[in-house]
Amino acid sequence: MAYRITDDCTACGSCAEECPVSCIEEDDDIYVINQDECTECGTCVEVCPVDAIIEE
Repeated sequence: MAYRITDDCTACGSCAEECPVSCIEEDDDIYVINQDECTECGTCVEVCPVDAIIEE
């Protein structure tokens, strides 16, 4: 199941720091997940302090 970062993101960077394949990058105001590189491990979901990462 693919993950997506919602507009609730506070751009803290926690998800990017913990991503084992480095597929999360900072965009304009929030972070985004590169769907082509994501292994869907769910680590980002576990570390997001504002629950801004959801399954699609």
